[in-house]
Amino acid sequence: MSTELGLRERKKQQTRERIAETARRLFAERGFEGVTVAEIARAAEVAEKTVFNYFPTKEDLVYWRLESFEEELLETIRRRAPGESILAAFSRFILRQRGLLAAPDPEAGERLAAITRMISESPALRAREQRIFGRYTDSLAGLIAEETGARPGDARPRVAANAMMGVHRTLVDFARERIVAGMERDRLARDVRARTKQALELLEEGLGDYGVRPTTS
Repeated sequence: MSTELGLRERKKQQTRERIAETARRLFAERGFEGVTVAEIARAAEVAEKTVFNYFPTKEDLVYWRLESFEEELLETIRRRAPGESILAAFSRFILRQRGLLAAPDPEAGERLAAITRMISESPALRAREQRIFGRYTDSLAGLIAEETGARPGDARPRVAANAMMGVHRTLVDFARERIVAGMERDRLARDVRARTKQALELLEEGLGDYGVRPTTS
């Protein structure tokens, strides 16, 4: 039974990835607004209903991998070491480059540029991105309140979450502008890391001692 379930889950994952990759290719060729879900379904050789079973909205075809980003961020903070602040855990997480910016695949740069241009040119995708960032901020604020034992009405967890997610948003905007301008990927990775450290140093002045996990004697 477990083997059967494992095969079934792998098949579902393969279908999900095939649909998403087909959508990415079509979006890169014709733009997000220029492609319908029906066209994606035909190209991926699945029913349109199947696409919506895996991706409830068309925008999810672009942003589906961001679910893992949120989960990894929150888990990094939950599992921070005794004596480590929430900001230090966040800094560790945000400095770890991931995705196409860090991929060894030589074609990753072209894919990153195509996806970036697509998002830049789509009001629907940019609006969805802002809602995703808002959800991240809400989740982070809730976790910070829980980790620090904040009382109801304490503004500090939300202020801290907005400050940290503000760093992330700023870096996304910075990278997007440079990618659209044609910056080479290795240089971009170095510049993003340098600006990340610069931003985190600024936050350290106000949040460095906030949410430090107690040490046990």
